[in-house]
Amino acid sequence: LGGKTPVIVFADADLERAADAAVFMIYSLNGERCTSSSRLLVEASIYESFTAKIAERAKRIVVGHPLDPKTVVGPLIHPVHEKKVLSYIDIGRSEGATLAVGGGKVDGPGGGCYVGPTLFTNVTNGMRIAQEEIFGPVLSAIPFNDEAEALALANDTQYGLTGYLWTSDVTRAFRFTDALDAGMIWVNSENVRHLPTPFGGVKNSGIGRDGGDHSFDFYMETKNIAFATTAHAIQKLGG
Repeated sequence: LGGKTPVIVFADADLERAADAAVFMIYSLNGERCTSSSRLLVEASIYESFTAKIAERAKRIVVGHPLDPKTVVGPLIHPVHEKKVLSYIDIGRSEGATLAVGGGKVDGPGGGCYVGPTLFTNVTNGMRIAQEEIFGPVLSAIPFNDEAEALALANDTQYGLTGYLWTSDVTRAFRFTDALDAGMIWVNSENVRHLPTPFGGVKNSGIGRDGGDHSFDFYMETKNIAFATTAHAIQKLGG
């Protein structure tokens, strides 16, 4: 289930909680999760201050051996994948995005694939780092001016797995989530999933739903077999 999930932050949101959630959903598990919020869409009036909050938190994340109790983020899964993630950081630089935090390997024990939490600012939605799934600890921050632009940016991707919305306007939340192209959406929350709920996406993020009772439909084929238990009347044509 591929994803290029947006986390959309309006100026009226609880910005401290929104920042914590945005950081958690991209940097935990090294960003190697399909539901990572890898695109950060922020209302323009708070863009600079909010991305500064993200940068402060990202800088404090401890990268190291996964068995070290002090470690928050461990290594990437494989050298080939590490090469891919680092290549996207180079792509972001070449596309003109501003590297605010991270951007390279981190020394760690055992020569593992350690890549520091990375934040790009001044990103536009047409850049490859905003459109292609990196599957690593790389966050692209994009400003928006109003709700219409935020929705257009959020939906402007081939993927549609998840979405995260932060706002204190309940009416906006209903309106926005109804129009957001995603199979799973959280409002004022990180991904806190109740396991029996349906899991899946739209567009190029896959078809069908997993989770709870929905798993039966996902993994099975429904078969219809009809037995006649009485000699019911059959309409005669041409008799």
